[in-house]
Amino acid sequence: MQTGWLWAGFALGCAVLAGVVFPGWWSGPWQRLALTWRRRHAVQWSWPRQAARAPRPRLPVMGAAVRPWWRPASWRTPAAVVLLVAMPALAVLGWGLRGPRVLDGFDDRASVADERITQLLAGEHLVPPPPLPPEVFATAEVEIERPMLALADRRWEQMDQDFVQRLLWVFRIMKEEHGYEMALLEGWRSPERQNQLAAKGAHVTQATAGQSYHQWGLAADCAFLRNGRLVISERDPWAMEGYRRYGEVAERVGLTWGGRWQMLDLGHVEWRKPGIREAMRAARGR
Repeated sequence: MQTGWLWAGFALGCAVLAGVVFPGWWSGPWQRLALTWRRRHAVQWSWPRQAARAPRPRLPVMGAAVRPWWRPASWRTPAAVVLLVAMPALAVLGWGLRGPRVLDGFDDRASVADERITQLLAGEHLVPPPPLPPEVFATAEVEIERPMLALADRRWEQMDQDFVQRLLWVFRIMKEEHGYEMALLEGWRSPERQNQLAAKGAHVTQATAGQSYHQWGLAADCAFLRNGRLVISERDPWAMEGYRRYGEVAERVGLTWGGRWQMLDLGHVEWRKPGIREAMRAARGR
């Protein structure tokens, strides 16, 4: 959509420039349109045979003294050529100087992240951060936002290690590029705990045992650390901006972000590993 508006503005600018440099481009079509309208208006109440015999006005014929287009009579033609060639370059330059832009199929903000994704695919191994103290997850604020979080499993070795590497790259990019320190709230989840959370209502989770990627170690719930305290609340503008950036980075490394769902789960990411859906359906069928 943005690209379409950009090209529409460029085409309009070219038309205006052509009208200024070559006034005949504007006057010629309008004269033809006016003569055509007058001819039709004069015969609209006549019989068809009379209308066919009505004299048709002749347009003035240019004489033989008109110069060819490659022999300009003034400065206008060279100036028009220079401006028409320079306008695309100036438009692109001005668009880029205004800051990062998202065009159809291109996002210049993704260049740094793409380099890191290339390193990820090349096999660079990241090490999980040291575990946070248990009291960080046991505050009253955290209990309001995430019930039973103190009992959650946050062991990185319990999760799928390919998923772990993708998530660690998300953590690294968020810290180095956006200044957000991430914290793992919950990774692997037992079927029993999944049913316990589902029993608290749909506002906690709609998935029961066997229906969540947490049981397969392919999902994680994350939040932000600010001054040593967990920030989970979506009412915090700083956290909301962090969730937005977190979702963008997660999607760049091939993860699915819960912020796209109908029931938002902004801190949730999962990796829909090839073949895992079939395994989940088979497990539910047993």
